[in-house]
Amino acid sequence: MIIAYCPSVNGLERIELAPGASLPTTSVWIDLVSPTQEEQKAAEKLMGAEIPTRDEIASIETSERLYAEPGAVVMTAQLPILARTIDPTISSVTFVLNAKRLVTVRYGEPKSILIVSRKVQSDPTIAHLGPAVFFAMLEVIVDRCADEMESASNEFDQLSVEVFEYGLNTRKTDSYQVAIKRVGRIGLHVAKMHDVCTSLSRMLLFLSTHAKRLDLSEDQAADCKMYGRDIHSIKEHGDALDSKLNFLLDATVGLVTLEQNQIAKIFTVLGLIFLPPTLIASIYGMNFANMPELHWEKGFLFSISLMLVSVILTFAFFRWKRLL
Repeated sequence: MIIAYCPSVNGLERIELAPGASLPTTSVWIDLVSPTQEEQKAAEKLMGAEIPTRDEIASIETSERLYAEPGAVVMTAQLPILARTIDPTISSVTFVLNAKRLVTVRYGEPKSILIVSRKVQSDPTIAHLGPAVFFAMLEVIVDRCADEMESASNEFDQLSVEVFEYGLNTRKTDSYQVAIKRVGRIGLHVAKMHDVCTSLSRMLLFLSTHAKRLDLSEDQAADCKMYGRDIHSIKEHGDALDSKLNFLLDATVGLVTLEQNQIAKIFTVLGLIFLPPTLIASIYGMNFANMPELHWEKGFLFSISLMLVSVILTFAFFRWKRLL
């Protein structure tokens, strides 16, 4: 599917082209959503630059993600809205940019693109040029990165309170299993955001080196450096959060182990408490003919009393030692 954005009075007019329809030559932004080969060729003809295929978008080599074509620069980066998505062909978006137009190639529905789509249609202050639309998109993407990292941080804080303030009930397996799974989900989210920030940092650095080729203004060049610093700060926040997640995971497992050790200690102490009466019962259970209390009328009560006294004394000893 091809969505073209053409100049209008109030901003850019969104035009969803039918299959086989020709691209308007006045298009400022061409959004290719899971494009067919014909749609891709049409955009390439208008841009004067080759657009990468889906397999090329999924490539991790920097040379395949950031390079210059005769008519444009090609940049591929992961967007934050799909930070939980593992498939790189879905979470990656390719930007083909020159001084006049912007082409985006995507195979998913990133929220950043939808936000920018609404913004360019209602904001007449955005210049009808590819770089202007691209920098409006960069602003939204950086904000989304910050929101995603803040969401992970808030979830971490909530889980920390649940673990350290309220504790975990190890008698209910779901209690600590859910906590460990939540730590894992947050960790995967942060790890994915780390990849997002890395790809955006490389893209911004590549963009700044081609500022003259794209005819970027001084403000846009300054914004490029500012967004780079913002992404670096978000990445540092993610690194700190990742360290705290490791601590939380170790603490969660440690608390579970500690409570399980307490349970095991109780059974061990109980076994020791009932060890003396077991010894007494074993002695009186011997089959010797000449046992002092064997024919004594009060021998049974004596042995039972001896067992109870041994239990009480052993229990009192462990209480004195604060082992119970």
